[in-house]
Order: sequence, then C-alpha cells, then structure tokens
Amino acid sequence: MRTLEEIKEILKKQKPAIRKKYGVREIGIFGSYVRGEQKKKSDVDVLVEFEKPISLLKLVNLENFLADLIETKVDVVPKEDIRYELKERILKEVVYV
Repeated sequence: MRTLEEIKEILKKQKPAIRKKYGVREIGIFGSYVRGEQKKKSDVDVLVEFEKPISLLKLVNLENFLADLIETKVDVVPKEDIRYELKERILKEVVYV
C-alpha cells in the first residue's frame, strides 16, 4: 500500500503526460488517503478538472492508467460531476499535485 506522499510524487511526475494524453488541467487526491484513514483495500479518490469534456471511455482509460501507475484501485471524479452534498467537503480536503 502506497503512502499519500508516494502517490503525490507519482502523479506529479506523470502530470505532463496525463495532461497531454487525457486533457487534464488539474489533478488532486481527496478522501481516505488525505484524511489518513485509508485501509489496505481503500481506493484512491482522484479529483480531475478537464480542459474540455471527455468521453466515458477516455475517463475509464484514465482511471485504469492511474490505477496501473499507483498499483491501487483508483476512483476518478471529474470536478464538474461532484455531487452537490459532497462538493464543499471534497473541495476543502483535496490536495492538488
């Protein structure tokens, strides 16, 4: 299981490639990893802001790409798709890389 710092470093190194291939403007981590509550089976919650709308297939491909990099299940959440009742909490805790 990777630490938050390790995940941040991986994403930081790959950010230019992620931006180029998937059109990601901003990428950050939120959820249990940021709060220090992750368990062995926890996924990594990743908040992304895209430069322009993308297809569901491209979103799934990004999720798989990140999961392969981090070697952990990843849940990618587009910033514009955050549920209203969770938006304030997520935006307060997100750690951008």
